[in-house]
Amino acid sequence: MMSGLKGLNYEHFVAGISGGILSTLVLHPFDLLKIRLQVNDGIIVRPTYTGFVQAFKSIVRKQGYIGLYQGVTPNIWGAGASWGFYFFFYNAIKSYMQGEEMKSLGPGHHMLAAAQSGVVTLFITNPIWVVKTRLCLQYDGVNNIGVASNSAKYTGMVDALRKIYRFEGLGGLYKGLLPGLFGVSHGALQFMAYEELKKNYALYKGQEVNKLQNPLEYITFAALSKMFAVVTTYPYQVVRSRLQDRHTTYSGTLDAITKTYRKERWRGFYKGMFPNLLRVTPACCITFVVYENMTYYLKNR
Repeated sequence: MMSGLKGLNYEHFVAGISGGILSTLVLHPFDLLKIRLQVNDGIIVRPTYTGFVQAFKSIVRKQGYIGLYQGVTPNIWGAGASWGFYFFFYNAIKSYMQGEEMKSLGPGHHMLAAAQSGVVTLFITNPIWVVKTRLCLQYDGVNNIGVASNSAKYTGMVDALRKIYRFEGLGGLYKGLLPGLFGVSHGALQFMAYEELKKNYALYKGQEVNKLQNPLEYITFAALSKMFAVVTTYPYQVVRSRLQDRHTTYSGTLDAITKTYRKERWRGFYKGMFPNLLRVTPACCITFVVYENMTYYLKNR
């Protein structure tokens, strides 16, 4: 028990928040483009995009470059909180598993620790992700499609939280939770791959695992682990975005999966993956480099 409490260190929380916020500020436009492409199902009247480049040009032409930062506020809150809590709980659980003797953990333990921290983090942050998705999917001239006029337009993050709770209840703030829980496997696979790459590289160089590495080495570990996790688990993100989109209605996760496959086949589950990789790969690299260096600094200052 004491080893678990010993792992509850604020350094991991602060370092995770710092990495999440910085990466989001730099790469939010790719997240916006990913979400717009994910829900581009051709069923309702909304801006139709033929691909990543055309979507980028269309948004800039209609709203200017500022349009690429629509929904950035909840994304900053969500990314900062998610990475902060994720690293905080992950290291606490991992410390508990290692015990007083700080034994080395294998891939299974890393996956289990990441999965447990992912579930807790998701329950804390899901309402923020719903708001981010809604704000990213506010289109000029089509805000009133399928929604009551008094709840059609969100003026910001707080207004969106208030209106979603008022008109849809607590369930509205937890839309997409089920595919999100499946998405916990994404973080589990990513952290398992990252930890194993870092551990084996340290063994190869004859160093301690927790020794501060060159930033380029962290970038390589983060990029490889993130690409592995994205390609493996991406479809859940498409389903989650479609459930959180208020312009279309699905009776549940299975209905969203069935309708997507019926109309778009397997390609529908991988819509937006290119801009997603363009965003999450460098975002993950920035987050992990900032996290590793910030943690090292806070613990050794």
